[in-house]
Amino acid sequence: MHRRESDGVERPGRERRQGPGRERRQEHGREHARERGRWRGPIGTWTAVVLVVVVLVAANLLLNRWTGPLRLLAAVAVSALLLGVLRRAGGTLADAGLAPGTLGRGARWALVLMGLVALVFAAGALLPDTRSLFEDRRYDGMTAGELAVRVLVVVPVGTVLVEEIAFRGVLYGLVRRARGTVWATAVSSVLFGLWHVLPSLHLASAKPALTSVLGDSVLGSVLAVAGAVLFTAASGVLFCELRRRSGSLLAPMGLHWAVNAFGYVTGFLLR
Repeated sequence: MHRRESDGVERPGRERRQGPGRERRQEHGREHARERGRWRGPIGTWTAVVLVVVVLVAANLLLNRWTGPLRLLAAVAVSALLLGVLRRAGGTLADAGLAPGTLGRGARWALVLMGLVALVFAAGALLPDTRSLFEDRRYDGMTAGELAVRVLVVVPVGTVLVEEIAFRGVLYGLVRRARGTVWATAVSSVLFGLWHVLPSLHLASAKPALTSVLGDSVLGSVLAVAGAVLFTAASGVLFCELRRRSGSLLAPMGLHWAVNAFGYVTGFLLR
């Protein structure tokens, strides 16, 4: 808009001089509107978060009770259901860290992390001072075939798939959309820690290193469970950061699988 001065020359008016700032605000508003539009779905974000938590509570009870093929099928079904909740809330595969364009980068991160974990576990198993940390009575009756099934099937499908899609994929994506990365990391990691309460109930008696410190008592079991929850919650923060930096869910998936799988292999070899 122009105004005409007394000398007859048109000069930019006040609205014109403020144009760039107003244009930036308008563009920001359009971007925000596009973002809201992209997430608009049949259910709201926080409704979706509540649904995810309810599904995870039920899944935690079932997956710690069921074994074999039934557990694997349940893990796949829960993963698909959670992705469906994300979709109904207006999310996409990119919000879950599964965008096709990021998979290559995520795979590279995963391979590097798996190599590092293998080196750490090998060194820890070989050093006398740390070897006892990897010993586990749960592997006493395990055969090589059972170990292979656990490492190649049970861990990637029954553990890594469902947990990463749940906590670093769907839940992280939903909360980040509503409150940002810090909140997404905090909520995801705290719930990830609580997810490990049931699997840790007999941890104190299964791990000789913990039994020697905590004893085989109710108090020892409580302390072992509390320690496991805190440790896995801290691990969840690391997994979330890997998801953020790599832009892909494959990075935390790779690290998660390596820690669990190499833990089984090391414990099996040290029987």
